[in-house]
Amino acid sequence: MLLTKYKPIHYLYIYSRHEDEVSLCDLETRALFGKDADSIILESNLDIDPSRSPFIKEKIDVLFQVETLEQLKTQLVDFVIKDHTFKVTLIKNTELEKHDKIDFKMRRNIEKNIGLLIKGTVDLNNADITFGIMRVKTGWVFGLHQKSEAIWLHHQQKPHQYSTALSTRVARAVVNIAVPNPANKKVIDPCCGIGTILIEALSMGISITGRDINPLVLPGTRENISFFGYHTEVILGDIRDVCEKYDIAIVDMPYNLCSVLSTQEQLDMLKKRACFCE
Repeated sequence: MLLTKYKPIHYLYIYSRHEDEVSLCDLETRALFGKDADSIILESNLDIDPSRSPFIKEKIDVLFQVETLEQLKTQLVDFVIKDHTFKVTLIKNTELEKHDKIDFKMRRNIEKNIGLLIKGTVDLNNADITFGIMRVKTGWVFGLHQKSEAIWLHHQQKPHQYSTALSTRVARAVVNIAVPNPANKKVIDPCCGIGTILIEALSMGISITGRDINPLVLPGTRENISFFGYHTEVILGDIRDVCEKYDIAIVDMPYNLCSVLSTQEQLDMLKKRACFCE
């Protein structure tokens, strides 16, 4: 039986976040999936690249969900992988293992016993396909396993920094909250600063342009963007002079944390240009 004959029942997303990130993570989760995560594991019918979120650690495309390992073994009797190497890994469910831990020896035995049932070529070091097994509240799941790539972490190495810029991790979450469905969306960051938001958005294929009132920062912004191989328009200008229409604006007011603008001035700026988003 070929792998292409299987379609995921649903998807499991395994989260990793710090205590001070819970609120931001919850906002992003609601934006991307339309619901809250009850725990560090989110079940969804939506297929989203785990590398998109800074909080998603791993993803399983669930092919089988069973009550026991014996039932899983029965499901895998005719499971064949052709033309690709594979390996099997047991993924920790830290919430369940607080009280019922699977030790290292047991973990390796489960991986071995399940892997031996799959007909194909094993490669433990550089497999084309990784299958994940995980214990859940209702039993066990088995499916394609994918680790998230911390793209936001690579973006910390941009050549030009800005002391008051958002962290790349926060910026990536903000972009996901603002633009959960990027298709056919036209986005602007009218106070783009050194380009942190722009870089995260561009790395996710979002159509975004940048603008800033500070002529000293923009050369660094453009260099940061090109450093990672991205391209977009970044122009010098005041937020109050934006004339084009956009679907979404991501605004980090008021240009930086050290701005001397009063709260009223900031509000007036937003009021006057609130019309540039449709």
